[in-house]
Amino acid sequence: MSKQTFLKGTLILILAGFITRVLGFINRIVVARFIGEEGVGLYNMAVPTLVLAITITQLGLPVAISKLVAEAEAKGDSRKVKKILVVSLSVTGTLSIIFTPTMMLLAPFLSEHVFTDQRTYWPLLAIAPVVPIVAISSVIRGYFQGRQNMRPAAISQVLEQVVRISLVAICTSAFLPYGIEFAAAGAMISAVVGELVSLIYLAAMFKVKKKIRIRRKFFKSVKNGKETFNQLMGIALPTTGSRFIGSLSWFFEPIVVANSLAIAGVATAVATKQYGGLTGYAIPLLMLPSFITYSLSTSLVPAISEAMANNQLKLVEHRLQQALRLSLVSGGLACVVLYVFSEPLMSIMYGSSKSAIFVQVMAPFFIFHYFQGPLQAVLQALDLAKAAMINSLIGSAVKTALIFVLATRPSLGIMGAALAIVIGIMLVTLLHFATVIKVVPFTIHIRDYIKSGMTMVIAGVTGYLFYENVVMEFPIILRLITSLTVTSLIYCFLLLVLKLVEKDEIQRIPFVGHFLARLIPAK
Repeated sequence: MSKQTFLKGTLILILAGFITRVLGFINRIVVARFIGEEGVGLYNMAVPTLVLAITITQLGLPVAISKLVAEAEAKGDSRKVKKILVVSLSVTGTLSIIFTPTMMLLAPFLSEHVFTDQRTYWPLLAIAPVVPIVAISSVIRGYFQGRQNMRPAAISQVLEQVVRISLVAICTSAFLPYGIEFAAAGAMISAVVGELVSLIYLAAMFKVKKKIRIRRKFFKSVKNGKETFNQLMGIALPTTGSRFIGSLSWFFEPIVVANSLAIAGVATAVATKQYGGLTGYAIPLLMLPSFITYSLSTSLVPAISEAMANNQLKLVEHRLQQALRLSLVSGGLACVVLYVFSEPLMSIMYGSSKSAIFVQVMAPFFIFHYFQGPLQAVLQALDLAKAAMINSLIGSAVKTALIFVLATRPSLGIMGAALAIVIGIMLVTLLHFATVIKVVPFTIHIRDYIKSGMTMVIAGVTGYLFYENVVMEFPIILRLITSLTVTSLIYCFLLLVLKLVEKDEIQRIPFVGHFLARLIPAK
């Protein structure tokens, strides 16, 4: 099995993440066009329940598997790798058997008594079978990531989205005549099939690439895996605690938002539509650039775990500096584009710019979200998952409380929920950063952050002026594309001139890396 360097593995995931997010956005656009804001609201009310069930089922094992496999690989202990996999599959399999039927049995109660809209029953029921599929595939992904081979996980993500987008229009249109709730359930069914195909691919790749026999003496390995189980739980439980808090907060989010809007005097159908606009239209657009930071986070855990196992503290700091700088430059462009071009982007993608105000208000603060993933990955790799969990708990509690305080005000309404979400994100990121710098010797390069701020302002102002004054007679799509191109080129040019990216990082970019590296002055 080929082991990739930190940057190479990250770039593979970034490429796959970009393709996946683009396909995911096409999927969301198709869903939005077919079922509208109200249908998207029903869809997004059901999703947090699914994420909570998956979080409990996975039990934080993917990160633990990645970390322990990386450490075992560093020592050449293949027997240990087998025990890690056998114990992980046993745990996730058992939990899947428990939680999948539980979720299906609770669907009537959740739709009738917890959510304000009973139509969430069918989406909840349709998505339940995906829990065991995702749980098992995440174990295999963790194994590949631990061996620092990111290609199978990357391809599986793309494959899942291709299958989903191929089916979503068929499923939603087939069920739409029966009602919006059935159309939302159809979108869920396409997601289940996509995840199933992804699992089949990962299982096939695992069978081809693995150097160990899992089925041989499987139950004997489970019986003798007490120490491995304890090691996995030592990492997984604090990790899943952090994710559980986030998932639980997300689970309560639509409940708190819907009830807060009801207190503010907003009708149920209108509240569902507003929540769909915020969480189905605006937030996915804001989350789009996070495929870069997600890729960095995925690569960071095994890379830093391996460095710590070899007591290479300087390498740990180098990896962290590298991840934060790449998060800053990629997230900076995203913030500029989303803030300046929120209205035309929403109009072209969804046929409505009603939710553009959410994007514009939240975009400047989402730079904190792009930092959060790598910082949390570092905490997990440094065995500080418990600290990450506490930080997430504080942020989630503050966010939920602020949603109720702000969204119940008629003058703010759903905008209060948007403000509470970004405040929660900022708080968790700052707490993560404060925790990391207590452990890792870390130098904050203020000059780089000032240069990044200048780059964002110059590129944003230029792009806005170009859109409003130079191409104002163009058709809206051409006007947007040319303005985005100009903004991105200016931003990238300033990155190169101000040396905010390093030459060796540029050289690793597929196809154009060597050419672009020549534009960077030698230090």
